[in-house]
Amino acid sequence: MQSVEIKAIENSDFDMWLPLWEGYQRFYKVDIPHAVTRNTWERFLDPNEPMHAVLAMTCGQPCGFAHTVYQRSTWTSADYCYLQDLFVSPDARGRGIGRALIEHVYAAAKLRKAPRVHWLTHETNYPGRLLYDAVGERSGFIQYRKVFK
Repeated sequence: MQSVEIKAIENSDFDMWLPLWEGYQRFYKVDIPHAVTRNTWERFLDPNEPMHAVLAMTCGQPCGFAHTVYQRSTWTSADYCYLQDLFVSPDARGRGIGRALIEHVYAAAKLRKAPRVHWLTHETNYPGRLLYDAVGERSGFIQYRKVFK
């Protein structure tokens, strides 16, 4: 396995991150407007925002990312860590990069004293679910939502 470097994003990383972000959108069959993408990127860089992003790098090339959001809870004084997005490029899958990203998120959450990390995935994401079953546990909760347009 190649060594994986996990690095916090910097402003100059946008052009490396964007193709991964677009690949993530293709995977989930969504089209996020460019204005929202730019806003998200700016939030990642703003130290006052609870949103963070890291890139996975192999041989100096980006091959994945993790995006987290720290959020308040009525059940604890500390913020929970929501792993909102996790993506590894198709040509880099199966090499431990997703696991390395999750382990990095776990370590960062522990440093912030977050009592838990949680995330969602689509029920059809079978390869991802194999990893998630190995590094986490299912909560038993079912997500409900109402989308406003």
